[in-house]
Amino acid sequence: MNLEYKHLLDSSFSADSRVWIYQGSRLFTIGEALEIEELLKQFVMDWKSHGVPVKSDAHLFFGQFIILIADETASGVSGCSTDSSVRLIKDIEQKFNVSMFDRTTLAFVIKDKVQLLPMAQLQYAFDNGFISADTPYFNNLVQTRDELESKWIVPVKDSWIKNRIRLNVEG
Repeated sequence: MNLEYKHLLDSSFSADSRVWIYQGSRLFTIGEALEIEELLKQFVMDWKSHGVPVKSDAHLFFGQFIILIADETASGVSGCSTDSSVRLIKDIEQKFNVSMFDRTTLAFVIKDKVQLLPMAQLQYAFDNGFISADTPYFNNLVQTRDELESKWIVPVKDSWIKNRIRLNVEG
């Protein structure tokens, strides 16, 4: 699985640009992905905060993660404009019968695929060798463009979930 995505991010956006990541409960089909990309493209073209266009971008990465980016150096994002982005994601949930707000399901790269794991099964998965300290983990809690580039896909041992499992990691 090719995990390269950074070259797809608009380099004109500030490193402090706000990022929201929504993880789908399943992989989208090709047809769904094309439709979602069109919805995202339309949304960022129309996204406004207090009548001012938001410098924004949106991506569907790995067929499962919707990422919204807003460069607030150009214009701030108000509560109402954030609400409009949440409405978009809720509309996608309904239209495609998928969950996009489940923060208790974690995503890893296992055997060259995105695999989802309920947080409650984290220790079991580690103890039984399904994941290891070096397994790539999607840290959907990143909040800026800089963090998206440097801290989104990280080994378990470098993520916040390392505190949720007993790792035998040195260093």
